Amino acid sequence: MIRILSLMALLFAAPSLADTVRIETSQGVVEAPAAPEKVAVFDLAAFDSLAALGVQPVGLVRPVFLSYLEEAAAGTEAVGSLFEPDFEALFALQPDLIIAGGRSSEQVPELARIAPTLDMTISQNTIGDGLARLAAYGKLFGKEGAAAALTAEFEAKLAATRQALAGKGTALIVMTNGPKISAYGAAGRFGWLHEALGLPEAVDGVQMTNHGEAISFEFIREANPDILLVIDRMAAIGQQSQGARATLDNALVHETTAWKTGHIVHLSAAPIYIAGGGIQSMTLTLDEINAALVGG
Repeated sequence: MIRILSLMALLFAAPSLADTVRIETSQGVVEAPAAPEKVAVFDLAAFDSLAALGVQPVGLVRPVFLSYLEEAAAGTEAVGSLFEPDFEALFALQPDLIIAGGRSSEQVPELARIAPTLDMTISQNTIGDGLARLAAYGKLFGKEGAAAALTAEFEAKLAATRQALAGKGTALIVMTNGPKISAYGAAGRFGWLHEALGLPEAVDGVQMTNHGEAISFEFIREANPDILLVIDRMAAIGQQSQGARATLDNALVHETTAWKTGHIVHLSAAPIYIAGGGIQSMTLTLDEINAALVGG
């Protein structure tokens, strides 16, 4: 009798195939609990796309950094930061699933000791990975239709923006960090702005590093971009410092075509820097580029 009860306990404890779903992650296809009710999220690109689907986690990192996600974050339990999980809070929460990625990806092995954990890191292929993650979340939470609709809307806007920017000239992507400036090329972390929008690079061979190639004002003048796309890192992480507008208000930058034509686009920094690949983040960036350049 004891043996039978033990066998029954094992059968009921083990999830059946009907309770799991195969999900594409940055580490390949894995089995995950289907329609998990208690989810903890350690990646803000993931949270961005989950919020777009109407999925609210029970646990979320702090700070969120993103004003457009503050309402969605309300009511969630703090479970640490992007780099340092609060394992005690997470264990008390007992989530059915943990979603990590990007800055939290190194914590995946430890997080997986508490609950099944998906590494949903978005690589340099920002749009491809971002849309793949959105589709995966749709499958995971039974919201495939909503994910498909968001994808179709984004792809239509992307195609229209690319067409409208044709012939607008070359572009240079820079990120300011207080008074310091870095450049990013088509192969870098923001390279989708070149590739997907068909914007030729003002300078070929920009170093492909996570923090960009350190550059000078002379570099910007010599590059002479028709369009300057600007990301303010200090603003993205909520730090008070010399802003990008002040940094780039320089006599050498004034000599560029971008400055003379007013084609300097100060992108909302937190969405593209903190939540790059999230469906709302990518859509917001397209909207800002459209507002600044299309028709100009």
